[in-house]
Amino acid sequence: MNLEMDNNFFKNIEQKTGVNMKDVFDLANSLQNANFKDEKTVRSVIRRVSQIANRPVNKETEDKIVQSIVADGKQLDFGTISQMINKK
Repeated sequence: MNLEMDNNFFKNIEQKTGVNMKDVFDLANSLQNANFKDEKTVRSVIRRVSQIANRPVNKETEDKIVQSIVADGKQLDFGTISQMINKK
Protein backbone atom coordinates (compact mmCIF):
# COMPACT_ATOMS: atom_id res chain seq x y z
CA MET A 1 0.00 0.00 0.00
CA ASN A 2 1.31 3.43 -0.82
CA LEU A 3 0.89 6.52 1.34
CA GLU A 4 -2.08 7.86 -0.63
CA MET A 5 -3.91 4.54 -0.34
CA ASP A 6 -3.17 4.52 3.41
CA ASN A 7 -4.57 8.04 3.78
CA ASN A 8 -7.73 7.13 1.87
CA PHE A 9 -8.13 3.96 3.93
CA PHE A 10 -7.89 5.88 7.20
CA LYS A 11 -10.16 8.68 5.96
CA ASN A 12 -12.79 6.06 5.12
CA ILE A 13 -12.52 4.60 8.62
CA GLU A 14 -12.83 8.07 10.15
CA GLN A 15 -15.92 8.83 8.05
CA LYS A 16 -17.61 5.52 8.89
CA THR A 17 -16.79 5.46 12.59
CA GLY A 18 -16.36 9.11 13.53
CA VAL A 19 -13.12 8.09 15.25
CA ASN A 20 -10.05 10.23 14.58
CA MET A 21 -7.26 7.86 13.51
CA LYS A 22 -4.54 10.18 14.84
CA ASP A 23 -6.13 9.84 18.29
CA VAL A 24 -6.11 6.05 17.90
CA PHE A 25 -2.43 5.99 16.92
CA ASP A 26 -1.50 8.36 19.74
CA LEU A 27 -3.33 6.12 22.20
CA ALA A 28 -1.71 2.97 20.79
CA ASN A 29 1.74 4.53 21.19
CA SER A 30 0.98 5.51 24.79
CA LEU A 31 -0.10 1.93 25.59
CA GLN A 32 3.20 0.35 24.60
CA ASN A 33 4.94 1.02 27.91
CA ALA A 34 1.92 1.59 30.15
CA ASN A 35 1.83 -0.08 33.56
CA PHE A 36 -1.47 -1.95 33.63
CA LYS A 37 -1.06 -2.84 37.30
CA ASP A 38 -1.39 0.87 38.14
CA GLU A 39 -5.05 1.79 38.69
CA LYS A 40 -4.58 5.47 37.77
CA THR A 41 -2.99 4.51 34.45
CA VAL A 42 -5.75 2.03 33.67
CA ARG A 43 -8.50 4.54 34.49
CA SER A 44 -6.81 7.11 32.29
CA VAL A 45 -6.63 4.66 29.37
CA ILE A 46 -10.29 3.64 29.79
CA ARG A 47 -11.42 7.26 29.83
CA ARG A 48 -9.34 8.03 26.76
CA VAL A 49 -10.73 5.07 24.82
CA SER A 50 -14.24 6.05 25.89
CA GLN A 51 -13.67 9.59 24.68
CA ILE A 52 -12.12 8.54 21.35
CA ALA A 53 -14.92 6.02 20.72
CA ASN A 54 -17.56 8.51 21.90
CA ARG A 55 -18.93 5.84 24.24
CA PRO A 56 -19.46 7.17 27.77
CA VAL A 57 -18.62 4.66 30.50
CA ASN A 58 -20.45 4.85 33.82
CA LYS A 59 -18.54 4.54 37.11
CA GLU A 60 -19.70 0.97 37.76
CA THR A 61 -18.54 -0.26 34.34
CA GLU A 62 -15.25 1.62 34.67
CA ASP A 63 -14.66 0.03 38.10
CA LYS A 64 -15.29 -3.47 36.72
CA ILE A 65 -12.94 -2.91 33.78
CA VAL A 66 -10.25 -1.47 36.07
CA GLN A 67 -10.52 -4.39 38.52
CA SER A 68 -10.28 -6.90 35.69
CA ILE A 69 -7.26 -5.24 34.08
CA VAL A 70 -5.33 -4.49 37.29
CA ALA A 71 -5.88 -8.02 38.62
CA ASP A 72 -4.67 -9.54 35.35
CA GLY A 73 -1.87 -7.01 34.70
CA LYS A 74 -1.61 -7.98 31.03
CA GLN A 75 -0.73 -5.60 28.25
CA LEU A 76 -3.85 -4.35 26.52
CA ASP A 77 -4.61 -2.84 23.20
CA PHE A 78 -7.24 -0.44 21.94
CA GLY A 79 -9.38 -3.27 20.57
CA THR A 80 -9.56 -5.15 23.85
CA ILE A 81 -10.58 -2.08 25.83
CA SER A 82 -13.01 -1.02 23.13
CA GLN A 83 -14.69 -4.46 23.32
CA MET A 84 -15.01 -4.09 27.09
CA ILE A 85 -16.62 -0.68 26.72
CA ASN A 86 -19.03 -1.92 24.07
CA LYS A 87 -20.18 -4.84 26.27
CA LYS A 88 -21.76 -2.52 28.84
